[in-house]
Amino acid sequence: MIQTNNVTLRVGKKALFEDVSIKFTPGNCYGVIGANGAGKSTFLRILSGQLETTNGDVSITPGERLSFLEQDHFKYDEEIVLDVVMQGNARLFEIMREKDAIYAKEDFSDEDGIRASELETEFAEMNGWEAESDAETLLNGLGIPDEYHRVQMKTLDGALKVKVLLARALFGNPDILLLDEPTNHLDLDAIDWLEEFLINFENTVIVVSHDRYFLNKVCTAIADIDYGKIQLYAGNYDFWYESSQLMIRQMKEANKKKEEQIKELKEFIARFSANASKSKQATSRKRALEKIELETMKPSSRKYPYIDFRPDREIGNEVLTVEGLTKTVNGVKVLDNISFVVQHDDKIAFVGANEQAKTALFNILAGLDEPDSGTYKWGVTTSLSYFEKDNTREFDNDYTITEWLTGYSENKDTTYVRGFLGRMLFAGDDGVKRLKVLSGGEKVRCQLSKMMISGANVLIFDEPTNHLDMEAITALNTGMVKFPGVELFACRDHQIVQTTANRIMEILPDGSLIDKVTTYDEYLAADAEARKRTVYTFTEAADTGMDVL
Repeated sequence: MIQTNNVTLRVGKKALFEDVSIKFTPGNCYGVIGANGAGKSTFLRILSGQLETTNGDVSITPGERLSFLEQDHFKYDEEIVLDVVMQGNARLFEIMREKDAIYAKEDFSDEDGIRASELETEFAEMNGWEAESDAETLLNGLGIPDEYHRVQMKTLDGALKVKVLLARALFGNPDILLLDEPTNHLDLDAIDWLEEFLINFENTVIVVSHDRYFLNKVCTAIADIDYGKIQLYAGNYDFWYESSQLMIRQMKEANKKKEEQIKELKEFIARFSANASKSKQATSRKRALEKIELETMKPSSRKYPYIDFRPDREIGNEVLTVEGLTKTVNGVKVLDNISFVVQHDDKIAFVGANEQAKTALFNILAGLDEPDSGTYKWGVTTSLSYFEKDNTREFDNDYTITEWLTGYSENKDTTYVRGFLGRMLFAGDDGVKRLKVLSGGEKVRCQLSKMMISGANVLIFDEPTNHLDMEAITALNTGMVKFPGVELFACRDHQIVQTTANRIMEILPDGSLIDKVTTYDEYLAADAEARKRTVYTFTEAADTGMDVL
């Protein structure tokens, strides 16, 4: 068990949270939620001992092991992938190394034999003989194939490094597991695997995530950071949302009744305080009035942007025709002779583990890159706005936010442009911020402002939820569902894909394409059933001695 005892953290004069006392018990998965800047990652750093509190302390049941997801993707570049994972259990890895050093000695002494025996006993008690296979199972589950298990970390790309660090955190069945945004940079298959892992995990999990579907699936409780406090709610994210909204409504209704009562008492006192026969009643009313206290409703740190994509003109029947597109990136063919036709009511989610393939396709369709072969043709009524995953090119200049957005607007009136920025929570002096100093989340909100002001009837999104908080993701989800034009998008947020897409295209590892008119959940269910049938057919054939083709 891990618990906080009157924990307070101040940054300058601001208190992120005060006097927080919470017990996190085994068998539960706690989702930590709150607006950007509320202190979610900071709270996990306090729990892991990486950050000192202003007041209070954190205590862990003696003998329990805590593991956390590290964020430094370059820390282990010189080490072997499998070793990095097994280092997740520091004591076990230390035993393995000490054993190896002893057995490598040429002058093996009696003392070495005694020490080796002690280490072997402890090693066996920690299931050390299964350590390497357990580490490989974690890596395979997260989509890292065998050929990467014994290479140096520096040979992996960023997405694979994230998976290795996640496997490191999960390794060895820790008693307390802290995960900060574990689904970032994971493909949908890896997220699905992680969900099942956490559902079956029997110890304590505390996780920060902006993925509502993920929180709904794995969490048994929610720790909400708001109003300078951390409040625990039983249940998943949806249950928290309903509960928190109910509490706010009840508080408002209680205050409304009290305000009406206060008004009635004041009117009575004003009417009868000078009346001798009513003076005792008026005095009694004054005492009653003094006892009524309105519930203090602190301003929430949550702020919801308003995202509304409105096309300037209706899209025609001819939208997009793609024929035989092929593209090779860094020597790997990511698109192989793919063809499809987009209809005027399509909202297409592109899925699959290869992020390069999706980005390559979007860059080609947006005119930022050329295919190796094949063609594509947009309809004459189409107008396109593209959300790039890598926005470096977009923000590598010295413009202010307002100057930058004005460049994409037909209406150059500053008040008009600032209206779009205001919708995206850039208020007051925020409009004169330089692009180069913006945070990741602010840059994403700028990109969405650009898409809104464009009036385009075709929107392409390449992972738009990166760096967004829950409130912005919810607003984006609403905007994408309401948009009357065509959408082509890749997104890790399951709920956005499920509620927005009416067509799923999966780009396979060999660069080919599967195209289905269906919802995302239906697609996943059909895919899971197909895999079961494949396994069943293989097993049945093996049992009967048949050749399996």
